[in-house]
Amino acid sequence: MPDHLLFCRAMKSVFLYLLCILFIAACATPPDPETKPLGENVLSKEAIHAAKTGPVDFVVHVKPVLEAKCVMCHNRKALKGHMSLENRTQAMRSGALGAYIVPGHPEKSLLVANTASTHQNVSVMPAVGERLTKDEYAILTKWVKEGASWPSGASGMLEIIR
Repeated sequence: MPDHLLFCRAMKSVFLYLLCILFIAACATPPDPETKPLGENVLSKEAIHAAKTGPVDFVVHVKPVLEAKCVMCHNRKALKGHMSLENRTQAMRSGALGAYIVPGHPEKSLLVANTASTHQNVSVMPAVGERLTKDEYAILTKWVKEGASWPSGASGMLEIIR
């Protein structure tokens, strides 16, 4: 057999091999590879059920989520001049892009809008780590819709967990 035919046959084999590798890699890719991984619920199943079926309590339902997934970056020391969730006064401020939390209006609240997106090219929060779960997002949205009640004093202060 002439050399050029052997070369063509070898190239065809290499091409088919690479095509198979690409096919296998495509099948192994998650259905939406441009999303950050969903996190695990911070709250217990019982707490999630209670928040979904009754009023959302800041200390029981919201504070643990914000402490675990938000306040490590959104505090006065980490991001000076940006959104801080350390306490109600800081969290209810407005920034250059709008109000962080608009009681009664989750659709106008940056806290809700920025945790809703799942695409990496959008300013999705948290920027580092796992996203909020669907349950956590639903609880935050419901809390804002219910008026975003946030106690003053020690129970309303978020602990910065690193």
